[in-house]
Amino acid sequence: MHIYLPIAEMSVNIFAILGIGAGIGVLSGIFGVGGGFLMTPVLIFIGVPSPVAVATGANQIVASSVSGAMAHWRRGNVDVKMGLMLLVGGFIGSTGGVFVFRWLQTLGQIDLVIKLSYVIFLGIIGGLMAAESLRAVLRARRPVKGGRGKLHEHNWLHGLPFKMRFRKSKLYISALLPIGVGAFVGVLSAIMGVGGGFVMVPAMIYLLGMPTTVVIGTSLFQILFVTGNATFLQATLNQTVDVVLALLLLIGGVIGAQFGTKLGAKMKGEQLRGLLAAMVLIVCGKLLFDLVLEPADLYSLTAPGGE
Repeated sequence: MHIYLPIAEMSVNIFAILGIGAGIGVLSGIFGVGGGFLMTPVLIFIGVPSPVAVATGANQIVASSVSGAMAHWRRGNVDVKMGLMLLVGGFIGSTGGVFVFRWLQTLGQIDLVIKLSYVIFLGIIGGLMAAESLRAVLRARRPVKGGRGKLHEHNWLHGLPFKMRFRKSKLYISALLPIGVGAFVGVLSAIMGVGGGFVMVPAMIYLLGMPTTVVIGTSLFQILFVTGNATFLQATLNQTVDVVLALLLLIGGVIGAQFGTKLGAKMKGEQLRGLLAAMVLIVCGKLLFDLVLEPADLYSLTAPGGE
């Protein structure tokens, strides 16, 4: 059963889109990510234009994040104070990112920038997370003798001003850190159509030093509002949100997130990080392979519909 997408200007199978949305929703619940790092590439793989895939993918993340965030809220896994600091930066970054997106669109380079951004960021983040996860597994098998080490290392970042106490995360750090992380993720949300969880989650764990259990719920809390802001601006300024496609993805995403939350609760932190790293690297590899295999896609010399 096929349906026509008015903004993407193509026909797709309804059940295939529902399945994609459900799969991304499961990932959202398990890993605490919006799933955009996988959603946007998958939409591009099935033929959806990159600008539409970015804007519509961000819209789907809103619904899956609502479902996942509510589930984690009931479990008490959301640091609201930390989430609000991340939101301040997120709104600034996502708003600026939408205007950068519009500028790149006028230059005809948005498709190239989107794909290269995915390859670069997914490759770096996936590699770092895979290496750390492997080290965690090795440490668990061969415990280090001696006293217990520090929960997280202190560096020059912990000396920044405007310190705040985040009791839920048991942290006393500068508010500039979460604001900066939120702003960076907000830019990615606008340009790449991602919730930013693949950057947000490791940054909250390794940079801010938050416990993994609190990170997932807080990440979804922040992703919900930042992607909502990016989606609104993309729809009003760039007209790249396909409502029909978004609705189908939303239905599948909300259902999938509930199952993902239950699965994630049964897994250890290092297992979650390892699986997320593997997923990120697989998507990165596919995008890189497509860019190398089809160099004609690297540049667009004509406007859409041109010859």
